[in-house]
Amino acid sequence: MLAGAFGAHGLQKRPGVTPENIRAWGTASHFGVFNGLALLLVSMHPRFSTHRFAGPAIAAGGLIFSGSIVTLILARDRFRWMGPITPLGGSLMIAGYVCSTSREASYLRDM
Repeated sequence: MLAGAFGAHGLQKRPGVTPENIRAWGTASHFGVFNGLALLLVSMHPRFSTHRFAGPAIAAGGLIFSGSIVTLILARDRFRWMGPITPLGGSLMIAGYVCSTSREASYLRDM
């Protein structure tokens, strides 16, 4: 929530910030919120122990994805190497969601 508020009000005042940067910041903020909700749902699931990979993958992927976007917007020159890391975070997030969904589908099929 704080990142979203900063993006809406404080980011525009920074020198060199473009409208594209503001949209990217919004994307990173939204993914952070949605991943937080997904982690909450996965952790509350009665069969949470069967989803051992899903929670950590969603958490790490979200942190890497959103964190690298935010870092690149705030300090692109110092952290240019983080650009290629962003898709890795997204891929890890997707892997967590796929793992969670496939485990649940497998369980429901075997019922």
